[in-house]
Amino acid sequence: MVDIDSFRQIALSFPDVVELPDFEKTSFRTKGKIFATLTVDKHLACLKLSPLDQSVFCAYDKSIIYPVPNKWGIQGWTLVELKKIRKTMLKDAISVAYNEAARIKSR
Repeated sequence: MVDIDSFRQIALSFPDVVELPDFEKTSFRTKGKIFATLTVDKHLACLKLSPLDQSVFCAYDKSIIYPVPNKWGIQGWTLVELKKIRKTMLKDAISVAYNEAARIKSR
């Protein structure tokens, strides 16, 4: 299980990350790109992974980490149940999402 403060600490540990509101969620961005969002009241995170990385992480256990069930999920947006995921796996997934966003140049 990962609590909200731990999620924030992990997401903000990467260079040049800012935490900003995004509608009813909190977003974590680098170079103007969102790589993670957090829905505090549901203990739910959403990470932007490549479709390949999404398939790798989701293969572990789809009750813990799974694609958003709509067109956003096809694009790699992946939900994470913070009450169920191990901290080490979450760190890996956030790192992958951050690195994907950091390598894309903002316009």
